[in-house]
Amino acid sequence: MEYEIKRGNYGNLEGDGLLNMMETTFGPAKKEGDKCVSSFGAMTRIEVRLKSKTLLDIATDTDKEASVELAQETIRRWNAFLEQVTGFNSKERRTRLQKKAKEGKL
Repeated sequence: MEYEIKRGNYGNLEGDGLLNMMETTFGPAKKEGDKCVSSFGAMTRIEVRLKSKTLLDIATDTDKEASVELAQETIRRWNAFLEQVTGFNSKERRTRLQKKAKEGKL
């Protein structure tokens, strides 16, 4: 899925910035080509790639059998990570997605 990056936030992601943010939020992370890869809790694999200065491409695999407590902690950290890397909080991300859906761009 693609996520927009807030204007001016790209500088925080350049170089090892994205990898460092993943390590801070999820624990051990590594580079695989142009992707940063990690895992945490109910997310067995998290792949993040910078497509441009304004777009991130993120793919995840989840464990459907995870406990409710683990799923809740995973969601909490996931939202914190997305806010940190995109510069948009969850409400702002939702509003932008709804706008794209109405315009038929999804």
